[in-house]
Amino acid sequence: MSSQVSLQHAAEHTAGHDDHDGVPTPQNISNAKLAMWLYLASEVVIFATLIAVYAVFRANSPEAVQAVQEELGIVLVSINTFLLLASSWAMVMGLREAQKDNSQGVVRWIGLTALLGAAFVGLQGVEYTELAHAGISLETAYGMRFYAPTAFHGVHVIIGVLWALWIVKRARRGDFGAKNFLAIEIFGLYWHFVDVVWIFLFTIIYLI
Repeated sequence: MSSQVSLQHAAEHTAGHDDHDGVPTPQNISNAKLAMWLYLASEVVIFATLIAVYAVFRANSPEAVQAVQEELGIVLVSINTFLLLASSWAMVMGLREAQKDNSQGVVRWIGLTALLGAAFVGLQGVEYTELAHAGISLETAYGMRFYAPTAFHGVHVIIGVLWALWIVKRARRGDFGAKNFLAIEIFGLYWHFVDVVWIFLFTIIYLI
């Protein structure tokens, strides 16, 4: 989590060190994007490890996994997946509005991104409650493998929601425009990564 917060601060720091017109320099843009890609690469390793642990458990105990999937069903998770994918589309629209010099458009679309992300976290809480009622906790063999990747991903969504709200706050001040949208672009890389990771989790944990 600390590395995620540091990246957010780095984006803000970069935005504050532009040229005399308040526009990020090519060097700042390159450094900020490189830092984000390096961070995302490290996150890929962590998520890949967690997913691999679950996949091994599933291969060794398919009956246990099938029993849990039948208990919960897939409707709630499918709705949550749609919400997260829609939030990614909203983020793209927010970046587009910034490129069109429309601060209010940025506020609306990035605000919608935050709202959809918050809804995702809320429904994930509902899912966890149902799991608890079904007797699936961290103490169970399945629970240990399930909660690790999904809760870790949920933390990333929460960070992303807070980041989106920070962008909305800045957009209301008119900080973004056709020549200054680097912070939104960096956020977009992070948010798309969160979405892609969820697609893998959804497929491996709920569909296969």
